[in-house]
Amino acid sequence: MQRYFSNELNNQVFTLNNDDSYHIKKVMRMNLREKIEIINNEKLYICEIINIDNLVEASIIEEKNDYNEMDVKVIICQSLVNEQKMDFILQKDTELGAYEFYPYKAVNSVIKENNKIDKKVLRWQKIVKEASEQSKRNIIPNVNKPIDINELIRLDASLKLICTVNEVTNNIKKELQEHQSCDTIIIVVGPEGGFAKQEKEKLIQNGFIPVSLGKRVLRTETASLLVLSMINYERMV
Repeated sequence: MQRYFSNELNNQVFTLNNDDSYHIKKVMRMNLREKIEIINNEKLYICEIINIDNLVEASIIEEKNDYNEMDVKVIICQSLVNEQKMDFILQKDTELGAYEFYPYKAVNSVIKENNKIDKKVLRWQKIVKEASEQSKRNIIPNVNKPIDINELIRLDASLKLICTVNEVTNNIKKELQEHQSCDTIIIVVGPEGGFAKQEKEKLIQNGFIPVSLGKRVLRTETASLLVLSMINYERMV
């Protein structure tokens, strides 16, 4: 059953937006009386389509107790990478349960922020919305505008980790196991060229813990996927 998100609820009837209405009518080719899932305020409703003339309307049949979110909020701070890699990271990290994204303007980021960033953020938000629907999430992660290191060090979390590869450092498995009760984790992933020495030192001075992801050197688009997979495993009930 297809899942959608909607905040437009009136008299037990949801109204879907233009994009979702188009998807239902033109892509999925649904008809009246077909069933869809709608998430509203993190709650799941089974609904029946009652109008497809313009914007799709669907009436609530039942509310279901179905919550698929992790018990920890994982915030991904991903150094800016090219468009294809960023799209991949956002999609797959959303499927794996990421709570929020902060693109990070690292010293060695190949891609730099430009005057089209507002359009990029809108497109990124659409990517995570579609990934949330596909993976049956109860929330859509928020994608923020790119931040610099001074904004990054001000972010608050129970556990703040930097993914590193170039030295002997803390083992991520050990850190995750020692912080089972934390409710928020920040994961900082560097660019292809790695962190500049001065920015890594600044992060460590502000409470970020450098962690190793293992003996192999991973691409920047692989690192957060591995970390989220490990968190899912450690928190699996």
